[in-house]
Amino acid sequence: MNRDYFQDALHTFNGGNWYGWKTHDDNGNKIPNDQRMQYQHIKIIKDGATMPSEAEVNAKIQELKDAETAYTNARTTGKAKLKSGEALTDAEIKALFGE
Repeated sequence: MNRDYFQDALHTFNGGNWYGWKTHDDNGNKIPNDQRMQYQHIKIIKDGATMPSEAEVNAKIQELKDAETAYTNARTTGKAKLKSGEALTDAEIKALFGE
């Protein structure tokens, strides 16, 4: 299953469900469903929510990807250390057994 980093990143801003997707562009043309989930088609649907910049969203996407990579790496090294009898780091313990 492919993770939707874009929407995961958007959910971290403004306390969660603050956005939707435009169905029509500024000229009134219908936006095809397969092209709708892009930064330029975000619409704010929650009072008080503010639009994060595209750079902020991209930075959050990278942060999520980095965290996932670190988690995967900790699982891999943790398993190897368990097999060899080495001590585990806290990150490896969390990756293997949860909190």
